[in-house]
Amino acid sequence: MRTVIAMTGASGATVAVDFLKRLPGEKFLVMSRWGKATLHQETGLKSEDLAPLVSGIYASDDMNAPFASGSTPFDHYVIIPCSVTTLGRIASGIGENLVARIGEVALKENRRMTLVVRETPLSAIALENALKLSRLGVTIMPMSPPFYMKPSSVDETIGKFVDHLLVTMGLPSGAPGWNESRLPK
Repeated sequence: MRTVIAMTGASGATVAVDFLKRLPGEKFLVMSRWGKATLHQETGLKSEDLAPLVSGIYASDDMNAPFASGSTPFDHYVIIPCSVTTLGRIASGIGENLVARIGEVALKENRRMTLVVRETPLSAIALENALKLSRLGVTIMPMSPPFYMKPSSVDETIGKFVDHLLVTMGLPSGAPGWNESRLPK
């Protein structure tokens, strides 16, 4: 499976790093300028530190990158974390940077797309943009930790959310019976 992952400047870089570590298959990373800044502020990492986890890293202003064209196939596009500005750009068809342009490509080529939105509270405009994209088949997945799984640490909370994201993508999470623990014995 070939996945393109984008990181924007919304908070949640730690979750994105855990996702990159655990996502199987071929991975390509696109980072916005603010995504790079947030990665460094929240984790101390630089984009180069993520290079061993992916097959390639592209800057958001690189409109010559292969995934800016529908002729370069990919199976899934995940923006994690996704700012509401990026959500709005994609919903409005404004492909002014590589992050939004790949969103346009995913829509026009009917490829799977998941936006892990990280902002709260959400304005009516953000909710309308999310609804618009959801109606087009985009998975809108707010970065909401599954507290019912009773995580005992921040790392475990992040891991449980990434488990949920992987399962939502149709992939194994590595977690034993992600939701089977709630079934009667």
